[in-house]
Amino acid sequence: MDYKSSGVDVEAGRAFVQRIKSSVEATHRQEVVGGLGGFGGMMRLPAGLKQPLLVSGTDGVGTKLELAQDHQAHHNIGIDLVAMCVNDVITSGAQPLFFLDYVATGALSPDAMAEVVEGIADGCQQSGCSLLGGETAEMPGFYPAGRYDLAGFSVAVVEESELIDGQQVQAGDAVIGVASSGVHSNGFSLVRRVLEQAAADRSTRYGPDQLPLIDDLLKPTQLYASLVQHLLSSCVPIHAMAHITGGGLPENLPRCLPAGCRAQVNPTSWPRPPLFDWLQSAGGIPERDLWHTFNLGIGFCVVVPQDQTDLAVAACRTKQLRAWPIGSIVEGNPGDGVIGLPN
Repeated sequence: MDYKSSGVDVEAGRAFVQRIKSSVEATHRQEVVGGLGGFGGMMRLPAGLKQPLLVSGTDGVGTKLELAQDHQAHHNIGIDLVAMCVNDVITSGAQPLFFLDYVATGALSPDAMAEVVEGIADGCQQSGCSLLGGETAEMPGFYPAGRYDLAGFSVAVVEESELIDGQQVQAGDAVIGVASSGVHSNGFSLVRRVLEQAAADRSTRYGPDQLPLIDDLLKPTQLYASLVQHLLSSCVPIHAMAHITGGGLPENLPRCLPAGCRAQVNPTSWPRPPLFDWLQSAGGIPERDLWHTFNLGIGFCVVVPQDQTDLAVAACRTKQLRAWPIGSIVEGNPGDGVIGLPN
């Protein structure tokens, strides 16, 4: 008996590392020290920072993994993994520095795993951060053969004096909603149940334009790191930011607000993508559950002074991202929910 006969192919693992090496190294910023293969990744802090704060985050992509693996969307799910982590840490105004990934599988499939890591590298390059290292664990008997799980870890940096923590938010500020690319990576336990109930498959089309349902559900989560850096470099005075994930606008927008402030949102101020209408109709999803599960077309929010609304929207559109003024800040308790939305 040897390790390979028990289900772990060490040689395949070495070949996999060699295959992904160029994709990983292509993400490296100039601050990276050393290369792939050591016991720890090393990176210098960017020059010129006086009081740098490190901002860290970790996340996965939930049960979207199952749909992605069923339809071989391995590259897209790699981008999703980066987005779910990086989109969180940038809400403080931080610049992403590096990313780490953890991949666990029942039996190593080099082609599928390489596509995942190439997707992760793609997401890192779009976000301006280095894929500094990772771990691939082959766990036969624990995961089914051919299936895998993912976790991601991101670290960003911000000058302490430039930290965006919501404390500048005040009544009268505007809430800018930035478009999502679709469902992103939340609510897929419900999505999968709706697909099952509707007997939907790869051939299913939806909406007035008869768009491919599965392909649109598997679109990768929009990355917002370059947008945030563009807003900051354009001197847009950002008071707060929120990544709209599980819980939707009603649960995520209040997280970036200080005591004494509450958000008010007009749900008709942006076009709801027809994908969410199909999910609601096919699954009989109550309106409140829809709002508390999905982003409904808004993947990121930026709070700015009211007189900076047009500048912020224009800056978003410069980055080819649709954006709308969707509400404002009023006096109140953020814990009381968002006015105008089902809470």
